[in-house]
Amino acid sequence: MAHKILIVDDEPNIVISLEFLMKKEGFEIAVASDGDEALAKVASFNPDLVLLDVMMPKKSGFEVLEALRADPAQAALRIIMLTAKGRDTEVAKGLAIGADAYITKPFSTKDLALKVKAILGIA
Repeated sequence: MAHKILIVDDEPNIVISLEFLMKKEGFEIAVASDGDEALAKVASFNPDLVLLDVMMPKKSGFEVLEALRADPAQAALRIIMLTAKGRDTEVAKGLAIGADAYITKPFSTKDLALKVKAILGIA
């Protein structure tokens, strides 16, 4: 069974490219475009990993991350922050509140695919 990935980003072009990349790698994909939708999709889609943008409407990626980490039912969920906010303080904050990795835009699609597989334990 394919691993499930939730892509959370409010930028349509980024969603399209990430969706294409992850489907090509064999993952089942769902998409959310804001923080509230992300939390609802995690509950309904039950992903193995979330690619989470920081700057979004309704709830920021940091707020979504904090909510997911506070939920014991989501303790095993892997989360990669994927954002243009790459200052050291943002990276430190993302990792401190529970992100498994923090990747800044622009990023290499090849590197992202390798990171996703590594975090999911896929060879």
